[in-house]
Amino acid sequence: MSDAPRFDPTQLAGAANDNLTVRRVFGDAYERDGRLVIPVARVSGAVGLGSGDGEGDLPSAPSFGRRSGDPEPHHGHGGGHGGGGGYAAHVKAVGVFVVDESGVQWRPTLDLNRVILGGQIVAATAITVCAFAWALRRRH
Repeated sequence: MSDAPRFDPTQLAGAANDNLTVRRVFGDAYERDGRLVIPVARVSGAVGLGSGDGEGDLPSAPSFGRRSGDPEPHHGHGGGHGGGGGYAAHVKAVGVFVVDESGVQWRPTLDLNRVILGGQIVAATAITVCAFAWALRRRH
């Protein structure tokens, strides 16, 4: 066996655990205009791990398709290991809590991309309905 380092899944799991914490959901509070602002995010993550190992001597290969004069097959030799993994985290801002003398208020973020996408879907639906109505009217 070689002296190559083996994959240690506990290091990857520990890194994912350190990254996917409640501090990602509730950001560091800060003060603005006499108000305490606490950012809030939606956090999702995934971890995938895999590893393998192997050792031992394998029996010699079967003699299927061997011709006379071919060299005798070598006896098998085994060994090896492998492993890997990865993790991903997705963090999306969803809003802020604003704390002032009147209490706590929730202020959601505006996702402009979703607003634009919604407008495009409504426009495409309206154009399709109008085109369908126009085609039916021309038919009669």
